[in-house]
Formats: sequence, C-alpha cells, structure tokens
Amino acid sequence: MFRRLFLTVTHLGMLALGFALGIYFLPILTAPPSPDGSEIEAQAAGALFVASFDRDRQGSDFLHWGEGQLSVTERAIVHEGKLAPGPDYKLYLMTQFVEDEAGFEAARAEALQIGDIKSFGGFVVPVPDGVDVRQYSTVVVWCESFGEFITSAQYQ
Repeated sequence: MFRRLFLTVTHLGMLALGFALGIYFLPILTAPPSPDGSEIEAQAAGALFVASFDRDRQGSDFLHWGEGQLSVTERAIVHEGKLAPGPDYKLYLMTQFVEDEAGFEAARAEALQIGDIKSFGGFVVPVPDGVDVRQYSTVVVWCESFGEFITSAQYQ
C-alpha cells in the first residue's frame, strides 16, 4: 500500500515537473532568432528616446526580468539586451510609469498594445501607423498568458 502511494506521488510529481519545464523551455526552443547587432543599430538610428530595462524593477523576479538598452523611434521600439524567456510576451506603451503587476493592471485600460515579442536576446517591434510615441512615456513588457509583469522602461 505504501509503495503504491509512494510511486503514485513520485510519478505525478515528475509529470508536474516535466509539464512546468515544458512551459518554460518551449518558448526558448521555438523563438525566432534575435535580431543581430547591425539590424538593431540600424533600427535604433535616430532614436527619439533612449531608456533601459533593469532587473531591479519592483515587479521583476528571477523568472520575470529584462535588461538592456531600449531605443524608441517614430517607427520602432528597439531593445538590445535580454529578456527572461516566456510565452506570449506583449509590448505596451503607457502614459505613466509602472514597475509591477498591480500598477500595470490598474492602468491597463489606458495602455496601448503595439505588438508581440518573440525573441529574448533583443527585439525590434514596429510602431503601428498612427501611433505617436511622444504621447506616451513608458514601455512595458507583459506576459499575456500568465498575467505577469516582465519589465518596464520610462523613456520620457
């Protein structure tokens, strides 16, 4: 009886661990290549604003973080650095600085989602036509699937 219970618990534990690792590693394995340095440099040329992602944001932790330089141009948001890997990352523009999940959720109605982030070693996200980045002050990376704050940067 004890052996059967022990085997059931250990097998279910390993199944749960495998599932969790699959959720973590699948985005890494299926991510497109990050833009190379020359592409990032070309896209960031003429940046209107420069800011940075920092691992020490209030809402960041060891699984949800970003670091590196962010360049905001009229046509693109360009990141040179790293993001913690994860699924379904979205890039938002906001009029106020937020640095945690509660702050983002409170101001989400006013946030503008501008695109998906698919790579974790830097990205280039085009700014949609008709969006004036000067009307916003902050970029937020948010995990839509799990409702998790990843990072933010205030650029003005």
